[in-house]
Amino acid sequence: MEGILNQLATGQLGVLTIAIWTFLAFLLAMGGGAVAGMRLAGKDLGNELAALMGAMFGPTGAVPGILLALIILALV
Repeated sequence: MEGILNQLATGQLGVLTIAIWTFLAFLLAMGGGAVAGMRLAGKDLGNELAALMGAMFGPTGAVPGILLALIILALV
């Protein structure tokens, strides 16, 4: 466990660290999408449905962006 934390802290990219960063980006995008959905369409659709739709569509742009950034960082 300490080795993984050291790799994350120093910025070394391995298969496990890429998976961890992608999973964290997925979770943060879901949370951000849910909040944005509630804020934008909460009155029209209801907060629960707007949050559900936002959580499903939030990672659509975030996860490919994170994967592309990690690939570029691995090549540099």
